[in-house]
Amino acid sequence: MARRIDVTGAGGVRLAAWEFGDPPKTDRPDQTDRPDQTGRTHDLPGVLLLHGLMGRASHWAPTARWLSARHRAVALDQRGHGRSDKPPQAAYTRDAYVGDVEAALEQLRLGPAVLVGHAMGALTAWQLAAKRPDLVRGLVICDMRASALGAASQHTWAEWFRAWPVPFATLADVRKWFGEDDPWVERPNPARGEFYAEVMAESPDGWRPVFDPGQMLRSRETWVYDAHWEELAQVRCPTLVVRGLDGELGRAEAQEMVRVLPDGRYAEVADAGHLVHYDQPEAWRAAIEPFLDTLRDA
Repeated sequence: MARRIDVTGAGGVRLAAWEFGDPPKTDRPDQTDRPDQTGRTHDLPGVLLLHGLMGRASHWAPTARWLSARHRAVALDQRGHGRSDKPPQAAYTRDAYVGDVEAALEQLRLGPAVLVGHAMGALTAWQLAAKRPDLVRGLVICDMRASALGAASQHTWAEWFRAWPVPFATLADVRKWFGEDDPWVERPNPARGEFYAEVMAESPDGWRPVFDPGQMLRSRETWVYDAHWEELAQVRCPTLVVRGLDGELGRAEAQEMVRVLPDGRYAEVADAGHLVHYDQPEAWRAAIEPFLDTLRDA
């Protein structure tokens, strides 16, 4: 089951938040009922799941479902993504993305919550944790670098978007191109094909992304030119840095991030690339569940 909850983000942008399971009731006396804007009450610790650039909340569905046994787990379609609004003239800045998550936590009455972020979503998570420590009690950073990526990286992404053979005739063509034919793919990766199939929608001439690639580049250019170590050092809550062995975050940088964090821990997932939680869902769960358990018991 997926239940949508509408949230008003920064600048009035309408955002779609999703619960992918019915959390059980709990009798624990140390937890209190917290009504959200729908009038429902929740007595489980909150988790907010934040996808990366081009992702959507549904990519977190398996994670949210197993989390929902012991947490109130909500996944957010960030602005420009999924079912959330994509206003052409809206801000796609770091402040806007961080403001959206701040608004979601407050309107959903999730805070202080654990933020679980992948890639760009992880950066948003630690920037909010630095800004509003009262809203964040723990962080999971999945395969996101703190160092600057630079102009060459942005140019490469622009060229990559232009290489997409859109519209795709079928979803099978989507899966094949992103899982096998994409020049960024070193070896066949069916999970990657499935990941991108989830962000396509059928149009009269075929299958196209649900997002505007131009908006994705605008979003990306607000963080690729800068390093984010200073904000990382301002995060006071317990933080787990997770990387896939074949992902974009190298081991040396990940371990330096753990060192810079005031309360950082480290985990890595074998046989996983950048899409750690999607490539290896069981290993991903094994990597983060013990950390989440320590936060529940704290």
